[in-house]
Amino acid sequence: MNEPLLHIVMVRPEIPQNTGSVGRLCAFADLRLHLIHPLGFTITDARLRRAGMDYWKKLDVRHHDDWAAFRGDPEGPERLWLLTTKGDKGLWDARFEAGDGLVFGNESSGVTETLHQEMDGWRLNIPRYGLDLRSLNLATSVGIAAYEGLRQIRFC
Repeated sequence: MNEPLLHIVMVRPEIPQNTGSVGRLCAFADLRLHLIHPLGFTITDARLRRAGMDYWKKLDVRHHDDWAAFRGDPEGPERLWLLTTKGDKGLWDARFEAGDGLVFGNESSGVTETLHQEMDGWRLNIPRYGLDLRSLNLATSVGIAAYEGLRQIRFC
């Protein structure tokens, strides 16, 4: 397989439909998907397959037992950006490069405080205009961030 322009990293995802949608996006955009275990579902879950549809078989997906195993993978991303509501700066302020990884926490609790500390200075938020609203759906957030990264890498 070719080296992907971007890596999408999902840390302990819980909802199979979100992961299926993200997998479909990754297959469509030729991005590598990294799933950090434990998952909140089985990879054979019909809801995951339905959301990913027939794109799942074309997906470049890597499974990792935990964060440490992911970080030790020689085929992993060169730089990491954590997408979080606690971001240090906005998505549009980042300068993405080929080989970067976009990290997303799970739907109910995001990522651990330890991971927040590790990613200090590399945390991004998606600009929010409904200031009384907490966050977007995980799959929506992945789509926004992935295509901003691709726009920068391919067209700037």
